[in-house]
Amino acid sequence: MRVLLLGGTREARALAELLVADGDHVVTSLAGRVARPRLPVGEVRIGGFGGVDGLTAYLVENAVDAVVDATHPFAERISANAAAACGPASVPLVRLERPGWAEREDAGTWHWVDDHDEAARVAAGLGERPFLTVGRQSLHRFVEPLRDHACVVRVVDPPEIALPGAWTLVQSRGPYTLEHERDAMAGTDVLVTKDSGGTHTEAKLDVAAERGTPVVVVRRAGAPAGVSVVRDAADARAWVRARAAR
Repeated sequence: MRVLLLGGTREARALAELLVADGDHVVTSLAGRVARPRLPVGEVRIGGFGGVDGLTAYLVENAVDAVVDATHPFAERISANAAAACGPASVPLVRLERPGWAEREDAGTWHWVDDHDEAARVAAGLGERPFLTVGRQSLHRFVEPLRDHACVVRVVDPPEIALPGAWTLVQSRGPYTLEHERDAMAGTDVLVTKDSGGTHTEAKLDVAAERGTPVVVVRRAGAPAGVSVVRDAADARAWVRARAAR
């Protein structure tokens, strides 16, 4: 099988390892937004395809047998492009998306919002020193609503925008332990995050529960209509093997 794996996540790397071991030809595509990405096994390409038309052409020209969209739960554009391209190219598509945090016992106490603009507005009324863990690409949505707050911003790579002078920038990459998050969140009074799911960055939610810190969570948009979803690498591998058996 020639498999295009839209990657960048831990689940994508795990799946690439499984498929390569199965003997599939796997090309993992990374968007190139992280300066030092963790690379999977198999072939890797970095950079966009040129929209839906470019991705459709790539699928046809490279005789791709199946596409697994294992991008971040909030990589909505590439997921939409994959759904739009796979139909015309007659290539089967599945979405590998780890479960979110909505099933946690404390999730009902969080402030759930639909987008980053709403997250910024809600956070502004909940505390004076928010801990922002929303990724660098969304930070511009928080600048004006939280300009007068003493935000602590955690990102992997430095943001491309100027941050207000009262903000503190922290560059680090998970996974994070409880001890690390207790130190990182010291002095902050509201946690702002996305429903990314997984265990690598979940400890901050445990610390918020310990401290009674308000939590603002941006909801996921969900997979594009009509796209099947699996929750882990083993299920995605089974989906690929089922396509290979046809």
